[in-house]
Amino acid sequence: MKIAVIGQSLFGQEVYKELRKDGHTIVGVFTIPDKDGKADPLATVAEKDGVPVFKFPRWRVKGQAIPEVVDRYKATGAELNVLPFCSQFIPMEVIDHPKHGSIIYHPSLLPRHRGASAINWTLIHGDKKGGFTVFWADDGLDTGPILLQRECDVEPNDTVNTIYKRFLFPEGVKGMVEAVRLITEGKAPRITQPQEGATYECIQKKDNSKIDWNQSAEAIHNWIRGNDKVPGAWAELDGQKVTFFGSTLVDNGTAANGQPLDIPGASQPGIVTKTGLVLFGNDGKTLLVKNLQFEDGKMIPAAQYFCSGGSTAVELTEEEKSFAEQMRAVWKSILTNVSQIEDSTDFFKSGAASMDVVRLVEEVKLRASACQLQNEDVYMNTTFQDFIQMCVRKLRGEDGEEELVVDYVEKNINNMTVKIPHQLFINGEFVDAEGGKTYKTINPTDGMAICEVSLAQISDVDKAVAAAKEAFESGEWGRMNPRDRGRLIYKLADLMEEHQDELATIEAMDSGAVYTLALKTHVGMSIQTFRYFAGWCDKIQGSTIPINQARPNRNLTFTKKEPIGVCAIVIPWNYPLMMLAWKTAACLAAGNTVVLKPAQVTPLTALKFAELAARAGLPKGVVNILPGSGALVGQRLSDHPDVRKLGFTGSTEIGKHIMKSCAVSNVKKVSLELGGKSPLIIFDDCDMDKAVRLGMSSVFFNKGENCIAAGRLFVEETIHDQFLKKVVEEVKKMKIGDPLDRSTDHGPQNHKAHLDKLLEFCQMGIKEGATLVYGGKQVQRPGFFFEPTVFTDVQDHMYIAKEESFGPIMILSKFKTGEVDDVLRRANATEYGLASGVFTRDISKALYVSERLNAGTVFINTYNKTDVAAPFGGFKQSGFGKDLGQEALNEYLKTKAVTIEY
Repeated sequence: MKIAVIGQSLFGQEVYKELRKDGHTIVGVFTIPDKDGKADPLATVAEKDGVPVFKFPRWRVKGQAIPEVVDRYKATGAELNVLPFCSQFIPMEVIDHPKHGSIIYHPSLLPRHRGASAINWTLIHGDKKGGFTVFWADDGLDTGPILLQRECDVEPNDTVNTIYKRFLFPEGVKGMVEAVRLITEGKAPRITQPQEGATYECIQKKDNSKIDWNQSAEAIHNWIRGNDKVPGAWAELDGQKVTFFGSTLVDNGTAANGQPLDIPGASQPGIVTKTGLVLFGNDGKTLLVKNLQFEDGKMIPAAQYFCSGGSTAVELTEEEKSFAEQMRAVWKSILTNVSQIEDSTDFFKSGAASMDVVRLVEEVKLRASACQLQNEDVYMNTTFQDFIQMCVRKLRGEDGEEELVVDYVEKNINNMTVKIPHQLFINGEFVDAEGGKTYKTINPTDGMAICEVSLAQISDVDKAVAAAKEAFESGEWGRMNPRDRGRLIYKLADLMEEHQDELATIEAMDSGAVYTLALKTHVGMSIQTFRYFAGWCDKIQGSTIPINQARPNRNLTFTKKEPIGVCAIVIPWNYPLMMLAWKTAACLAAGNTVVLKPAQVTPLTALKFAELAARAGLPKGVVNILPGSGALVGQRLSDHPDVRKLGFTGSTEIGKHIMKSCAVSNVKKVSLELGGKSPLIIFDDCDMDKAVRLGMSSVFFNKGENCIAAGRLFVEETIHDQFLKKVVEEVKKMKIGDPLDRSTDHGPQNHKAHLDKLLEFCQMGIKEGATLVYGGKQVQRPGFFFEPTVFTDVQDHMYIAKEESFGPIMILSKFKTGEVDDVLRRANATEYGLASGVFTRDISKALYVSERLNAGTVFINTYNKTDVAAPFGGFKQSGFGKDLGQEALNEYLKTKAVTIEY
């Protein structure tokens, strides 16, 4: 079909492009004249395609069509006029001329909200449904017959911009193309608009967008968002006209703390808080405004209303000067009417429009991916100098965001000063627990207190969950561009690497981990985990599924992977940081928000992680850390109705209790990594030296505080004595001592109660007749040190053969040569199934054994070799669900199936 496109803007450009793709011939594009030397986007793309472009300043004078203009239009021979977005008055001589007439896009569900400010009024009236109409043009004002309509939900905090970007723009383009297709096929309806429900509202302009404070908070919120960004709802503050942007409704259960601001006509003063300006309706309810703009065009965060002056200019490095010159060239390419970009050049006063803001933000990303700008950043820094200063501060991590306040406990230790946060971390802030409750966290090396740590209460859990829910529902994290989310997670990993010595030192102090091991494994693998899952952020995808067709129509089914929402994570004390990383990295990569409870005895690296997450730029509420008891904090997270997923690593007993609570409360999704009694089978054809070295590692790694530790070693009888002798020789060489000493092999057990449990475990073994070959005693020195221990002659019925010690205790049992199936039966005769291993040079035997070991992980001629890309999790009462690898993402995603009939 021969089509004339009459209109302007990016929307008009996209409609034009899609009509050409659909095979139509565009015989002419009629758009507005160039502004400040810049062509409209529709004109730009049409001119590149060689399509005739007409830029009439007007189509009529004093209500009469201009004959020359109409004649030039008629000469194109158009069979249909398509008006995607048109700000000019088009005479009826043009509207009615084509064979098929003219169709117009209107951003409301006609007959509701006729007029040029339809989107504004959809929001101002608080409509729950919005959408657009494609209608046949007539001589009325948006009164022509309806050809096509599409509707969408209007979200409570939608603005003109968000609903336009989410639905009205992309679906509107599709709708216009579909309307033309229906016309081409002769199937386009003409549905007379009903009179019932018809409304017409005036055009929203600055002079009629003043805020009326004598109404409810919701009505004020709707007025502000309905005028955001254009023309902007305003009120007088301190004698000047101030425009309000970024309104959200606030949970009235949250008290606002800040500085009062008198607002003429308001029912009570506003409150300038750390998060913005809290406003009150006449019903006592509240809303929050993020940004304010003054009459001179300067925009600021509302939280900074009382801040005096600007910050001191930073001096640019040579690299930053090079970046500034690149951006000067970008500004010049956008502001083509400006001869030279000076430091004082104002972006908007030089003719830039909203689409230029989008381009500028993208140009910055191309040249400095670490500088993640929002459109508001440009509105708040309109001169070139201010813009460059803002970009440089962001690149340096000094971007003027609200300063993170951390009340550190400082320790001079390990040839450095470590700075340890000790408060709860909720909604981007370190805060005291309700009632100022605290407890002491103990250094297992000397049994002395490291510091007082805030002890979370139930009310703190509720605040953290509310913050995580708000962060998720706002879309600031889950709907963030996946690559941007990945960049932030990667930046977090970089910060962890910068602080790896400090993190490893804190881990050694708080958990007793040997420093070198903490550096390599506790911290090193944590960094690797966040980097690995950062790469998954933009690779989460569904699938297309063939289904039976419902004749005569056809169907398409596809799936989408979506984040779950607020996730609770409860982790143990053996690898405090690494267990956090294994679960949190996948959770965040999937787009969820987190409330994490570290083990009460090892909270410090989790709190340091919270600090680094904030400094990496993760939005407030995305990560929340709550040190506290399992009975209180863990139980409340299990019961909380707004938590949709809980990931737990710990004992089987507690895992069962959590699973029950999650089911009873709201059927939460659950993943559990629980106890283990992992068997290691050593055949006589093994590499003996390797089997001894890795067999010892399978038990004594991380002081035996290792969920996949080999809880029982089955050694073929022909090599049992030789193996035992070599093990004891090596155990005697192990240096027990200060975990910060680089030569230490074996540090203290994590806490006193665990040390006592190990002593009881050994006594049970001796009582039942097992042979204690070495160890079994507490080391006589300050702290919680326990000797590496070796038992042999352990029979299947014994307590120490069946129960997990979770300590440095090797349990040896013999098996007879040739009885492979019998030793497999014994190895599998446990309710646990976390890990297992086999040592043999016979690959057929190794594979046979690996197929029959009933465990989530099987190691062959190695042990403890976990990797961020390999899934990790158990069978039976060792739990279900996976950490690490692609499979871990599925624990934090839900699958939605969408079926379309066409």
